Amino acid sequence: MNEKTEIERKFLIEMPGFEFLDIKRSFDIIQTYLKNGENGSQRRVRKITENGNESFVYTEKIFYSAVTRKETEFEISSRQYSELLSDSRKDCKAIVKKRICFEYREQLFELDIYPFSDKRAILELELDTPEQDIFFPKYINIIKEVTGFEEYSNAALGTAEAFPEETPAEGDN
Repeated sequence: MNEKTEIERKFLIEMPGFEFLDIKRSFDIIQTYLKNGENGSQRRVRKITENGNESFVYTEKIFYSAVTRKETEFEISSRQYSELLSDSRKDCKAIVKKRICFEYREQLFELDIYPFSDKRAILELELDTPEQDIFFPKYINIIKEVTGFEEYSNAALGTAEAFPEETPAEGDN
């Protein structure tokens, strides 16, 4: 079991050109939120497919602030994953995304690409401290920081199947 304090910031970006990225890993994720745990902890399971291999991960988070949280995470079997899916939140669709991990100036960025947008993506970076300087590659166009914005959480994005800026106004067809 891996328990740690996670400090993370998130940014809405324009879809970058992948030829510029120093890609270290790329994999597909199906992320399902489960009913909250004890003390209001957020629970989820992930099915991760990388190079044709599947793995399954259970995660539980307790949020201290928009940037900082306690995270407990461990691998589970495919059977445990299937069993836990019966405890999924009914108000939240499973999130499907591709994650591309790339390095820039000794920082490991995680780029999440969602099937509903070919124009925007979410860029995440885990930090040592909330105030840590971040060095962005010049080929990444940041639209805005979305750390702590609920409408940019994976749960909200997966359920809306759109970024807030791209959600059609009511009555638009």
